[in-house]
Amino acid sequence: MNTVDILNVTKTFNSHVAVDDLTLSVPQGSVYGFIGPNGSGKTTTLRMIMNIFYPDSGEIRVFGDKLVGSATDRIGYLPEERGLYRKMKLRELLCFYGELKCGHKVGKNVDYWLEKLDLASWGNKKIETLSKGMAQKAQFISTIVTEPALVILDEPFSGLDPVNADILREAVLDLQRSGTTVIFSTHDMSVAEQMCDFIFMIYKGRKVLDGTLAAIQDEYGSDTLRMRADGGASSMRDLPGVDKITDLGQMQELRLTKGADTQRVLKDMLNRTRVNSFEITKPSLHDIFVRIAGPEAKEVQHV
Repeated sequence: MNTVDILNVTKTFNSHVAVDDLTLSVPQGSVYGFIGPNGSGKTTTLRMIMNIFYPDSGEIRVFGDKLVGSATDRIGYLPEERGLYRKMKLRELLCFYGELKCGHKVGKNVDYWLEKLDLASWGNKKIETLSKGMAQKAQFISTIVTEPALVILDEPFSGLDPVNADILREAVLDLQRSGTTVIFSTHDMSVAEQMCDFIFMIYKGRKVLDGTLAAIQDEYGSDTLRMRADGGASSMRDLPGVDKITDLGQMQELRLTKGADTQRVLKDMLNRTRVNSFEITKPSLHDIFVRIAGPEAKEVQHV
């Protein structure tokens, strides 16, 4: 069963086609990652699922039906633009938001999430005293405190330090373990790789990737080497059989030319310098993203 079905949806703003004939299904209980460059149509798609925007054509079904109205206690939505009443106290604000949405007391849930996200000691402090990361976690709590069946998060990890990002990632996975369907957009490819059951990429309004990470990587084959060598990226320059080198600092990712022999590449490297690690692998999601949307991208075959 799917929580969300998007069927041949198109959305335009004046002459700009933001989403072009999009079909997508989000299975119940999954974590579904939306990726794509800025302005590609991610947020527009999320807002159409919420019924904030209406498609020009096509149909969107949520929980099997067309959504009536944008407010429902079965859906939690964290927009990219954050907003909290700065003069209110944290716990008071979260209770207010929750009760406004679902019509009953949510204090027990508020206390649970304040404790879980390491904000319990800040419950009686005003929002204006919170750091940016604390305020972001507070807004996340306001999104999920009513226990929605579908949670939509627009760039939830943006700007968080590693500790708070880990706390929020674990919270999202806890939601999934409880049966919640989670859709989130992100520019962090490592987050998408680690967390998502399915990954959807939109580029210039069109769907270009949709599936599990393994299935997406399989489409691109095993044309990638990850290597650590003395001298780093400079020691790999103009290496025969290598089309592109992505310098990751302590490790380099090498994209091979079609038909290149990996053992030959290794032999050529050993003739140049000491190789400390050498791995034949599938391209990372970051590399696939760049292939599709980067400066080198050629015409994309849409799926």
